[in-house]
Amino acid sequence: MSWRAFGARGRTAIAATVALCIGSIGAGAVPAQSTTAGVSPGSDVAAAPGSPGAALRDALVAACSQSQQDFAKFLTVRNSETFARLTATARVALMKRFVLLNQVGKASVAASSSGRPLVRCQTPEGAAELQIGGADASDNLAFLPVEVRDATDTTGSSVMHVKMGLVRENGDWKLLSVGLVLLDLPSLAAEWDAAEIDATERQAIDELKAIADAVEAYRKAYAHLPESLDKMGPAARGATANADTAGLLDRESAAGAKNGYTFRYVIAGASSQGAPAKFELAATPQVYGRTGRRSFFRDASGGLHGADHQGAVGGATDPKVE
Repeated sequence: MSWRAFGARGRTAIAATVALCIGSIGAGAVPAQSTTAGVSPGSDVAAAPGSPGAALRDALVAACSQSQQDFAKFLTVRNSETFARLTATARVALMKRFVLLNQVGKASVAASSSGRPLVRCQTPEGAAELQIGGADASDNLAFLPVEVRDATDTTGSSVMHVKMGLVRENGDWKLLSVGLVLLDLPSLAAEWDAAEIDATERQAIDELKAIADAVEAYRKAYAHLPESLDKMGPAARGATANADTAGLLDRESAAGAKNGYTFRYVIAGASSQGAPAKFELAATPQVYGRTGRRSFFRDASGGLHGADHQGAVGGATDPKVE
């Protein structure tokens, strides 16, 4: 998704959506009021080592590249502990909202015409530029205006302004707020988990269907069922697909874990030979209550079932899932 794909309403909502839209990147957002009129040169040296501007610059660079380890360095101890416990999907979703780009980007840093730090985040589908203004600092608090725009915008039609807050903790500057929203991850973690569960459960259902299609494609190509999921994984670069690396699933699916769910594949019957052989598939949440609640089961006849088993494997007697 590119910058423009967020739409004007989504672009101007960064202050609210950092807290509210972890589970729905690209969905409609609640608009927030602009908190500053623009980016001014300021009186501090924003890029000086140890300054609030340098910390914010590096945090945005980490968000652009979706580097979870680097981004966590700019979170308070309390937020960092919660960030580490979030699912990988939720951690990435949080970082995406700081640059309003969905794909992993390559960050570059330059000085604007006014001498302020300018972070450019380039992705295959679009680029954003974030110019950091001078800090309004007092004791252990600092607020910096940031001007965000589509990198291809020459008229200023996509420009939005937001003020980001930082707090000094143990001598280092950490992210405190985005616009009017306090970055309080512990109080929002439960809400994020609940929002994400709906998405991960739907992804698990879709993945079960994709794996089942891959198994049938493997059967058609090699006249028998694969012995395991990894037999359907991608072949080495330059190698031809074969019965051991059929190239029908990506690496995550072939390894049996993707998007917060673990997948199991079992041949139903004594033989894997020929069309009569059948198979069963199961999907269980990797972290029950956080990456999913329901366990899903595809029976030997192709019926899909789902129920809450507290993280255990489901079965054919569970309610059917459409």
